[in-house]
Amino acid sequence: MAGVTKSWALVGLAACCLVLSGCAASAEEPTAAAQTDAANDGFSAFLTGVRAEALDKGLRAETLDAALSGVQHIDRVIELDRKQPEFTLSFDEYLGRIVTPSRVEEGRRKLAENRALLTEIEQRFGVQPRFVVALWGIETGFGKNTGGMSVISSLATLAYDGRRTKFFRGELMNALTILDQGHIAPSAMIGSWAGAMGQCQFMPSTFLKFAVDWDGDGKRNIWTNRADALASAANYLSSEGWRGDQTWGRSVKLPKGFDAKLVGLDTRKSLAEWNALGVKGNDGKPLPVKDLSGSIVLAEAGKGPPFLVYDNFRTIMKWNRSTFFALAVGHLADRIGGK
Repeated sequence: MAGVTKSWALVGLAACCLVLSGCAASAEEPTAAAQTDAANDGFSAFLTGVRAEALDKGLRAETLDAALSGVQHIDRVIELDRKQPEFTLSFDEYLGRIVTPSRVEEGRRKLAENRALLTEIEQRFGVQPRFVVALWGIETGFGKNTGGMSVISSLATLAYDGRRTKFFRGELMNALTILDQGHIAPSAMIGSWAGAMGQCQFMPSTFLKFAVDWDGDGKRNIWTNRADALASAANYLSSEGWRGDQTWGRSVKLPKGFDAKLVGLDTRKSLAEWNALGVKGNDGKPLPVKDLSGSIVLAEAGKGPPFLVYDNFRTIMKWNRSTFFALAVGHLADRIGGK
């Protein structure tokens, strides 16, 4: 304060008032520690409310004690949610990153290693093995990269954040329900920063609808049980309308002057009708004579390349509503299958 006293003598009463008002303002501002304490208190109160709601829904107190006792607010989750990178890759660049030679090779190896299991899964759910393996490879690198964050802490952080409270609070309740059902221990419920879990990256609500206890041990374990994870992926596709007697689509060539209004999933025509409109296979030959209907989509809006896609493509889009993603699954599945 000695330096402040000298300034009074030099600049007079006006400066004195400014300095004093500045000091008063500083005194009123909370310290960083006080702000942290307040934030922690708010998060603790939020978790108390979550626990009360879960109890009202019939979840056991001992489950909630185990699940919520170590929950923390993860600042990194909010950073990732706020700063998701803008998608600027071209389709060719994206495909080059997803459908790599190493992933194709590993996919073929996984297909061979799990042939008996995948055949049984196909017999039950009607989903061709190459598509299950393709999704497995794209989502988690065939089970190697399932995320490293506590699902409960991640979902609690996002629900508390307020931007999408209703959605993430619902997913948090679903995650607590999964724990209460005994499928996984709280410490082992690991996933992505957004709460996607296991080898097929299911959100908790998706888990409750589609996860499968393939080996009959009473637990739907999509984290470390390969059979449960692959069967769950197949059950999702099957439940959402997968056709086991069809593929996903094919690359095509459009005639000069093709009507742009015919592009998009809203327009569906038979292969015979597309043939009549001049659409040809990528090899320049007419489309096959099959009792199939499909739609023309462009990988990049207004640019291409063009594809003729069938109902299974629509089902993949339910898994992830990205045209790039669905096309990549189809391409990887074809490559894994030897095409």
